Amino acid sequence: MPQPVRLRPEIASLPPYRQGRQADPEAFKLSSNENPFDPLPAVVEVLRDSLQVNRYPDAAAVELREVLARRFGVTADEVHVGSGSVAILSQLFLAAAQPGDEIVYAWRSFEAYPGLVTVAGATSVQVPNRADGGHDLDAMASAITERTRIVVVCTPNNPTGEIVTTHEFESFMAKVPEDVLVLLDEAYVEFVTDPDAVNGESLLERHPNLVVLRTFSKAYGLAGLRVGYAIGPSYVLDAARSTAIPLSVTGIAQIAAIESLKHEDELFERVGRITRLRDQLRQALLDQGWDVPRAQGNFLWLPTGEHTAHAAQVFEAAGLIVRAFAPEGLRISVGEAASVDKLLGAAAELVRVV
Repeated sequence: MPQPVRLRPEIASLPPYRQGRQADPEAFKLSSNENPFDPLPAVVEVLRDSLQVNRYPDAAAVELREVLARRFGVTADEVHVGSGSVAILSQLFLAAAQPGDEIVYAWRSFEAYPGLVTVAGATSVQVPNRADGGHDLDAMASAITERTRIVVVCTPNNPTGEIVTTHEFESFMAKVPEDVLVLLDEAYVEFVTDPDAVNGESLLERHPNLVVLRTFSKAYGLAGLRVGYAIGPSYVLDAARSTAIPLSVTGIAQIAAIESLKHEDELFERVGRITRLRDQLRQALLDQGWDVPRAQGNFLWLPTGEHTAHAAQVFEAAGLIVRAFAPEGLRISVGEAASVDKLLGAAAELVRVV
């Protein structure tokens, strides 16, 4: 069919983002790092009482920003709310980079990064991970040039699960020029149990070129409502706000996030159950003979290499939908307790092949 409309060639050839495959009703969906628990009862109740879809939401998300500002000891102008942290990433890419500029990030990392860079018109500079799946921050610092506008650090790294330590990050920041924006993507920070892991909120005052990104999608169990946030310099976040699609964070998403913050004790008890199960699963996989990186998110990484496609099929046959990143490995979310035996059974079958 003729295609007379002129499109940007790099966009026309760009594959759309593919989310984790949806599971059949009888299968366990372990492909999207979703929280296996339903929202807290208090959140469900407030959503039921506040459901109003004939009015526009507060475009500036003022109340939620004020709540987060008090929590992190910053001003509301130093908080930005978006429809998931990935939306804020896109806004910051658009705000800081233009054609000819470069954005540096580790690879493999969050699969949305390359597409977002292309949409912004910038150029990706991908720095290979270390052998253990963690960021090679020395190599990332060396990759910074006069054209670099942004560096993205993802910790725990999605999909490998490795963290960046405080010492590593501080050493890295000492090498980054002050006019280069550093985005610390902490979408899974609530699941981190390693005391050496970097925590962005404690470093904001020290580094004026740092923005920390977090989300309510994972630990807070609000993936379907799409709300994330950033903390950083107000002028940087103002630029992100200028690129945002107006009214993209719904009113019910804002209400659910605020209510979730009121019940964090209950929520983090659930997070504790997920992290304990994660650690038990990793140990069981190590005992089977797998080389599993240290897992600090709510997922595990199996380095299945050239056997990745076959391995995904074996898990699917066992009733488990996992995320395949051929030809490197599988990312498997920590899901319902009932999925554990199926997961370990399929993994035991595969370890002899892989």
